[in-house]
Amino acid sequence: MWGVTARIVVDRPDALVEARRIADAELAAITSACSRFTDSELSRVNDAATRGDGIELSPLLAEFVAVALAAAADTGGDVDPTLGGDLDRLGYDRDFAALPLDGRTAGGVTASVATRRPGWSRVALTGGVLRLPDDLRLDLGATAKAHAADRIAARIAGETGTDVLVELGGDLATAGRSGRLWEILVQDLPGDPAQQIAVPNGAGVATSSTQKRRWRSDGRARHHILDPRFGLPAEEVWRTVTVAASDCVRANTLSTAAIVRGRRSPSWLRERGADARLVGTDGSIVTTGRWPVDPEGVPQ
Repeated sequence: MWGVTARIVVDRPDALVEARRIADAELAAITSACSRFTDSELSRVNDAATRGDGIELSPLLAEFVAVALAAAADTGGDVDPTLGGDLDRLGYDRDFAALPLDGRTAGGVTASVATRRPGWSRVALTGGVLRLPDDLRLDLGATAKAHAADRIAARIAGETGTDVLVELGGDLATAGRSGRLWEILVQDLPGDPAQQIAVPNGAGVATSSTQKRRWRSDGRARHHILDPRFGLPAEEVWRTVTVAASDCVRANTLSTAAIVRGRRSPSWLRERGADARLVGTDGSIVTTGRWPVDPEGVPQ
């Protein structure tokens, strides 16, 4: 789904068919509202000739835009939903499966000294009315998968009574009434450092990676996590950042911002009290908060 693997795990086998039906319905509705590539509501908003007087959004799209703007505010703009035009310019202008894949050329992405005017702070959402400057295009990819996982898990648990785990491409949400611990293997690519953790019902885990969703444009390797200061892929200080939090959106917001912040990330995550695991480009590991150093440990 959306170019990533989607998983549903339930503790009651009789709930699986209904859980799948709920997930499929949610994903279809979210795609119709929030995709940057299909004939979606978001694509029509981005392509509108003028938006000065504001555009009335559907409740679903307004919800996802509000989540994205809250993540931007929470991270001082490190997670910015107004990078759609920059992604288009870098060649990520169609479904990822259609892009020329990265040959993993050594040296990575070239940075730029030209700064970009922050976009998120120029966007206003009042009720369901969006005011989006004409020079900006929204891309909700930094938060949409995580929020979708949270929504789907909560709805499945609420409607079926089962404990449930939902994963959308590394964004993982759990829900249910029991005190279950979900065992999760944290590993990005084969050969990367692996760790087994356990998280309780109602928690979220998200991994942001510079090693996946890579493509080539203008002869350069690109990855999808952009530094909003430049509108270019963030410097590859970390292969991955994984965060466990109270929900998947929170975990993903922190993990994405940590990729963008680079070497400053461990101290920033510690200031936030975040439970995180950062894997450097050399395979070294840094942990913050209550993330277990012992692979057999369990974060509370």
